[in-house]
Amino acid sequence: MELKAGDVVMLKSGGQPLTVAEVKQDEALCLWMGMEGDLFRETLPLAVLVQVEEEEDEDEDDDDDEE
Repeated sequence: MELKAGDVVMLKSGGQPLTVAEVKQDEALCLWMGMEGDLFRETLPLAVLVQVEEEEDEDEDDDDDEE
């Protein structure tokens, strides 16, 4: 898996989306917002991460359905 800064990932075990800030060898520095707006950062092994595929904006699809 080739990750770069700005990619969105999740733990393979689940949880909320994390944003990759930096990738070094076999680790990624990830950032995420907590429930109360706190910013968290953690360096995680690439082996525990899965890249989240970007979805199209669902609001645009909803507009088409209403017309």
